[in-house]
Amino acid sequence: MPDANLNGAGLGLRRELLPALRSGVPDAIDFFEIAPENWLDMGGIWRKDLRLFSEQRPMVAHGLSLSLGGPAPLDESFLKRVKLFLDEYDIALYTEHLSWCSDEGHLYDLLPIPFTEDAVRHVAARIRRTQDILERRIAVENASFYVAPPIAEMTEAEFIRRVLEEADCDLQLDVNNAYVNSVNFDFDPWHFIESLPAERMVYMHVAGHYQEAADLIVDSHGAAVIDPVWQLLERTYAHLGTPPTLLERDFNLPPLNDLLDEVRHIRALQCLHRERCGEQVA
Repeated sequence: MPDANLNGAGLGLRRELLPALRSGVPDAIDFFEIAPENWLDMGGIWRKDLRLFSEQRPMVAHGLSLSLGGPAPLDESFLKRVKLFLDEYDIALYTEHLSWCSDEGHLYDLLPIPFTEDAVRHVAARIRRTQDILERRIAVENASFYVAPPIAEMTEAEFIRRVLEEADCDLQLDVNNAYVNSVNFDFDPWHFIESLPAERMVYMHVAGHYQEAADLIVDSHGAAVIDPVWQLLERTYAHLGTPPTLLERDFNLPPLNDLLDEVRHIRALQCLHRERCGEQVA
């Protein structure tokens, strides 16, 4: 189960931010997210920093390379290493993309899974095995993509719902991914979010993107969140409550104070949609 202490607004623990964070973690940051792949083999001062920050804030692990929908065998040796890592840093929640990214080698992109019953069974079996190895319930994230799945017997929302039910796992909702796909494939992002099972949503992402053309957005995580995505996030909170939400920023990192403005905006929106708010929002 997710950490009971995990709530509020979080920020990705990027190594570029560590010098600014070493003098003290700002109150606006309720938790950190890390990609295990970026830390598993890290030693020296980086490992000391990770220990330091894991003792100050809850951590979420967001995987990049498990390839839950892929054709190659599940990388169980990698998962066993991740299990030890999660235990070492007391990380309760592990999330991964509902996509595939490898086949006899990493493809360095997140590719869409066919929306079929066969794919539901394939992915769900791999999620169940992942949960068995990690000894944790995981959450899977709706991915952004740029080509339509080769086969679609159902909608993306129906496919996600079927996987969650078959695997008995949780959902990480990425609001920006929903918006990106809605522009790239011309659908209503709110209808997509409303179609997902609210009872399984335990964690959320919000991010910026790159508008390459009027009908093409690239999910870059390298820019500030835009107003339509903030509005979609607020509407989502009104619909399902306020799960812990991460500001995802991986590239073109501005000064920490600029990122904190966006983290505080997440917290402010959460506060608006809680029945009772006992915290001060800057």
